[in-house]
Amino acid sequence: MMSTPMRNPRIAISVGFLLAILLTFSYAHGAPQEPDASKKSHLHRLTVLYTNDVHGHPVKFSNFSVPDVGGLPARATLVNQIRRENNNVLLLDAGDLNTGQASSNFFKAKPDILGYNYMGYDAMVLGNHEFDNPIPILREQMDLAVFPFLSANVKTSNGDPLAIPYIFKQFSGFKVAIFGITTTETRVTGNPDYIKDLIFEDEVEVAKKLVPYLRRRADLIIALTHLGVYEDSNRGSKRLATQVGGIDLIVDGNTDTKLEAPLIIDNPDSTRQTLIVQAWHWGLVLGKIDLWIRNKRIVDFNMELIPINLKRIIRNKKGEKTFRFIGNPIEEDPTLLALLQPYEDKVDRFLAETIGHARKPFRNSDVRYRETALGDLVADAMRWYLRRFNPDFALTNSGAIRAGIPQGPLSRKSVHNILPFDSSVVFLNLTGTKVQTLFDYIGTVQPGEGAFPQVSGGIRFTMDPEKKTCRDILINGSPVDHKRSYGIVTNSYLASGGDGYRVFLEAIDQFNSSIYLRDALTAYINHLGGNLVPKINHRITLVP
Repeated sequence: MMSTPMRNPRIAISVGFLLAILLTFSYAHGAPQEPDASKKSHLHRLTVLYTNDVHGHPVKFSNFSVPDVGGLPARATLVNQIRRENNNVLLLDAGDLNTGQASSNFFKAKPDILGYNYMGYDAMVLGNHEFDNPIPILREQMDLAVFPFLSANVKTSNGDPLAIPYIFKQFSGFKVAIFGITTTETRVTGNPDYIKDLIFEDEVEVAKKLVPYLRRRADLIIALTHLGVYEDSNRGSKRLATQVGGIDLIVDGNTDTKLEAPLIIDNPDSTRQTLIVQAWHWGLVLGKIDLWIRNKRIVDFNMELIPINLKRIIRNKKGEKTFRFIGNPIEEDPTLLALLQPYEDKVDRFLAETIGHARKPFRNSDVRYRETALGDLVADAMRWYLRRFNPDFALTNSGAIRAGIPQGPLSRKSVHNILPFDSSVVFLNLTGTKVQTLFDYIGTVQPGEGAFPQVSGGIRFTMDPEKKTCRDILINGSPVDHKRSYGIVTNSYLASGGDGYRVFLEAIDQFNSSIYLRDALTAYINHLGGNLVPKINHRITLVP
């Protein structure tokens, strides 16, 4: 049996399980076809809509130079349309609702949660960025939401679940179980001050105990996870699917992966396969997968990613730029827009001041993979701001930098979008021996991870990701001297041991300026006269 054509055949994917390729980690492919009506009548159909890694984008925004993309009001229109066309619909989010645009950060994701309430989300899993705020703030968010925050493997110090482990959803003729799993990497990536009293249990061990219980009580098992899609089958959602039999669908987040077809994973200990889906980030697309169910098994599916007002840049013969919609334009839901716009307006009024001008864009799309002009700018700002301590160099994690600088005027709001975390600038001293330990750790950081370093002037080194080493380390032109100490500027998150930088906990002394990184960057831009030109200074050499 094959599935029905979807509304956007350009990216629609359909593969019958009875004809599925029996290769682990294979991609689904094939053209959708109309199913046999006699077979279709004996099946249950469920439509699962999903988002992940939205990161505080409640209203439409500019994605680099492309204006007015995404936003909850347009997503609401799309969700309502799909609900009108389908009887059984689930709407799920795979975590990291927090930390993004200023209109979300200023109000601790209140506009985002109000938007999710309005759309009728069924559940959301705790992502690692849900721990960017103190636990009392997270509990306030849970209380505000009319949908459950899920996680079966995050416990308080006394062993109680921090969130709801699982829920059941009853449809006509079948029942669905949904359980949440949060990456244990949050132990490293989470703010140490906020997660120190939490227990992150192993994802697979928790799921192995929970899935059989849910299997006896439901026709379909969905794991709503914030784990990530990696090449390594022993990591992230692939590990969960491979090692835990009985999961029908994994709706995943964490790696901002744009899966235009599900991953199909064979569990070697069962006759079942697991589908894994993930829908990019920032609410730029809405994932949609239709499932046909018989005898507690998915026998067919059809999937697409629906763009939410994404556009292509088109240039005419004169070189003038216009935009063409990818897919159909989507109108914004006027009721939700009216609810959210006041939050945007308040932030706009407060942060409207122009503080500089970028002659060319500073992009952040590769900030986790290599040294960037934006990373250099941020790190130089940190070192300059605490220049009275005569620091040798500054270091920040790439995960702290969440947006680029578009060409043209630069406002305070843009700086908040670039550095949304409430991390302050910290000065500390490390012995030469501990500096070597610092770079031994940096050598283990792989491109793509949030821990990937961005550094200021005063330091140069070579990273070899394959050998997991750093070499040719020069501080102000000289090799590391183990007999002296070095002054380093970093952010308060790393100074607390975040992202694995635990060597900073062994600092000789530490001074927290209590000045946020974004305020230091604003001051530095003023110091530069407001005129910004992107320049990569070749402080980090990356071995291919």
